[in-house]
Amino acid sequence: MHPFRCRFISTLLVAPAILTAAAADFDPLQYVDQLIGTRNGGNVFAGATLPYGLAKAVADTSSGSNQGGFTLDGTPILGFSALHDSGTGGEPSLGNFPLFPYAACPGDDINLCVYPKKTRIAYGAFDPKAVAARPGFFSVTLKTGIKAEMTTAQRTALFRFTFPTTTNGSHPLLFQDLSDLHDSRQDNASVSVDPETGRIRGQARFVSSFSQGQYLSYFCTDFSGSKILDNGIFVNSRASTDVKNLTISRSINGYPLPGGAFVRFESPEDPVVARVGLSFISSDQACANAESEIPSFDFDAVDAAATDAWREKLSPIVVSTGGGVDADQIKNFYSGIYRTMVNPQNYTGENPNWKTGEPYFDSFYW
Repeated sequence: MHPFRCRFISTLLVAPAILTAAAADFDPLQYVDQLIGTRNGGNVFAGATLPYGLAKAVADTSSGSNQGGFTLDGTPILGFSALHDSGTGGEPSLGNFPLFPYAACPGDDINLCVYPKKTRIAYGAFDPKAVAARPGFFSVTLKTGIKAEMTTAQRTALFRFTFPTTTNGSHPLLFQDLSDLHDSRQDNASVSVDPETGRIRGQARFVSSFSQGQYLSYFCTDFSGSKILDNGIFVNSRASTDVKNLTISRSINGYPLPGGAFVRFESPEDPVVARVGLSFISSDQACANAESEIPSFDFDAVDAAATDAWREKLSPIVVSTGGGVDADQIKNFYSGIYRTMVNPQNYTGENPNWKTGEPYFDSFYW
C-alpha cells in the first residue's frame, strides 16, 4: 500500500473517538488548512474550488513540485490559472491558460511589459505571510503590490486583482497565456480578443501529464471593474493593439512559443474582476458556463456561495473540542475530509468523447 494512503487511513480511524452530536454553532471550516502539503513535495491543490469542482483557481509557482499549482517553498508565482489536479506527483498537471497582472508597463509601452513565463518570473515574488486560503477562496499579494483573490463556481473561476494606486496615470494590464504547467502545448493553439468588450476566447491541445494521451481545453474570459483602455495580442516579447487574433505553433525548438492576449485598463483605482469560463468541449460552451454560473461578476456573492457549499458538506461531522483533544489533530482530520472532496472532479457534460447527461467524474488518483 502507498505510504500516503496508510497515513490517511490511520487518521480516519481516530475520527470515531472524537465524533459527537451535532452542535449548531460549530463551524468545521475553521479547522480546514488548505496550505498543508504545499511544502516539501506535497503536490496538493491549495486554491479555491467547490466540492468536486471542475474550476480550481490558484497561483502557480515555479517550484519543481508544483503539480497542484501553488507551493510555499520560496519560489515565485508564474501566473493564476483555473484548472488543476491535486496530489498527483510526477509531471505538473493542468494549470492551463494562466493570467498575469501588471500595475503598469514601463513608460506606458506595452512592449516593455514582460510576457514569457521564463522572464516574468522576476515579477512573481510574494511574501508567504500575504497568503490566505479557506474553502472556496484563495488570496496572495505580490511584492509588486498587486493583490490577487480568487473564488469559483462549478466550471467558472472569478479572479479579483487590486492594483497599487501610487503611480498617477498608470494603466494596469492583464494578459492570458496559452500555456500550462507542463509546457506541453501543441501546434495550432488559438486566441482572440474582442476589441470592444475585451472578451478573450481561446483553445489549445496539451499533453497529458502522466499518460500517452492529449486533450483539448477551452476558455472564455470576461472583465469587469476598471474601464478598458485597449487590448490585443502578444507573441513572445512583443505585443500589438492592432492584432486581435492569433494561431500559434509549438515552435521549432520544442518549447512552446509564448503567446496570448492582453487587456489594458484606464485606471488602477478600481479592482479588475476576471471571469474565466472553462470547458473541454468548446470556447462557446466555456462562455455559456461562465454566463450561466456567474452572471453578475459579484465576487463576494460567489465567494459566499462557495463557502456555504463547503460548510454544508462538512457540517454533518462535528467533533468535540474539549476533553483534551489536540487542536492540530482536529485540523488534520477536517483538512483530510476536505481533501476527499477536492478530487475527483465533476466533469459532467464536459467529456468530448460522448454526449450524455449522466454524471461523469474524472481525476481519480488514490
